[in-house]
Amino acid sequence: MGASIVGYGRYHYRYKSGRGGEFLATGFSPRKMALSIYIMPGYADFGDILSRLGKHKLGKSCLYLNKLANIDTNVLSELIRAGLEDLNRHWPVQPI
Repeated sequence: MGASIVGYGRYHYRYKSGRGGEFLATGFSPRKMALSIYIMPGYADFGDILSRLGKHKLGKSCLYLNKLANIDTNVLSELIRAGLEDLNRHWPVQPI
């Protein structure tokens, strides 16, 4: 992933097409514009949690936070756990 991303866990994926690989299960990166939180495979099913999080922006599998002070960190923890559980239902997560 690179030196600027801190991750937890990994998973191996393989699509029906046969394409596959390995990626981090969750992680964060302190970018210049925002703190990026990665939850794979994405946030599509977490609207109820995201509505309680606080000020944020979304990408496909990224959550962008300007400041931790703008969010509820307990809700962020809940979101990360839910993302890991969801990912584990699709592809087993291996701690590293």
